[in-house]
Amino acid sequence: MRIAYLCTSRSWGGLELNHLRNALWMKERGHEVRVFAPEGTPFFLQATQFNLPCTSITYQPKYFAWKAAFQLARLFKQQAISHVFIRDNRDMSLIATLKSRMGNAISTCYFMEMQLGVSKRGLLHTLRFSYLDYWFCPLKGLAQQVRSMTRINPKKIHHLPSGIDLKGFNALKKTTARKQLSLPQDAILFGLPGRFDPQKGQLLALEALNLAQNKNLHLVFLGEPTKNEQENILEYMERKIEQYEVKDRVFIRPFMKEMDVFFSSIDALLMATKAETFGMVTLEALAFGVPVIGSNAGGTPELLGQGKFGILFETLNPLDLARAMDEMASNSPQIDAEALRNHVAAFDHQKVCHTLETLLATSNAQ
Repeated sequence: MRIAYLCTSRSWGGLELNHLRNALWMKERGHEVRVFAPEGTPFFLQATQFNLPCTSITYQPKYFAWKAAFQLARLFKQQAISHVFIRDNRDMSLIATLKSRMGNAISTCYFMEMQLGVSKRGLLHTLRFSYLDYWFCPLKGLAQQVRSMTRINPKKIHHLPSGIDLKGFNALKKTTARKQLSLPQDAILFGLPGRFDPQKGQLLALEALNLAQNKNLHLVFLGEPTKNEQENILEYMERKIEQYEVKDRVFIRPFMKEMDVFFSSIDALLMATKAETFGMVTLEALAFGVPVIGSNAGGTPELLGQGKFGILFETLNPLDLARAMDEMASNSPQIDAEALRNHVAAFDHQKVCHTLETLLATSNAQ
């Protein structure tokens, strides 16, 4: 296949990273891959660093990008592109117009990264969705959500998770990992990675730590404030640490590209966002064998096997999170190792890519 990975996003987060990973994996599997993105965006720059062929396009508005779609159709025809993949829903209008221009000469594929939130059964949404050939959902619950909240042809909806490279994990001894991060060896350590943002749950975790009965619980935050946004969040976190008098039990460490040391150092992961659609960090923790305390909302319950592979707490409830942290420390859940391996194996990137190839070759999407 000749696949175009289209991304006009100016951000760099999980959505863009998953898109790039899939592009690299499909290239490794022998497909011809090209990236189409505005020059200078993080996605364009990252793709260039990995030597993916990149074509610069103009940054587009979310709607009515007709001229850009016609120009893109011309480029796709010149380069004999057979499939176009997107993950950002703001690119959906662009490829809908592209599809109306190219017809069956192009297959349009949308990889869902965010929950719908509200019903999308209106005329405009239904028209736009009709130009999609495939709608890939990373979780079964999200596939059901799309069926109930849109009018898209159900034959176009497929369950296909975002993959991870299971061979890429390199666990260290806990003592070694903690030494590298300057963390106490005898502490019960909960980790929360991600940018410092009110939506990511750092403040909730601090409140829960203050409420927890076990005073040997410690937190390590891994990340940094979002650039040009919420620049005062780190300062606010530090004020809360002083207020709760937990300075000796909270550690802030900078973002790191390789997460092996972090996962090897913690006793459990906290997924404290309000409703994470598909928490890659949750999946990565499970792949490391690290238990997870997760918010009982979004895609987290499904990723945790409805509690078989961790502890769920009531969303945004610091007291219930404190209860879960105390429970994890005193009576860590007994997880069936074989069941966990089988659960995680379903997300292996080679299996995901093979399933994608099979669907694209055999699906009867209308």
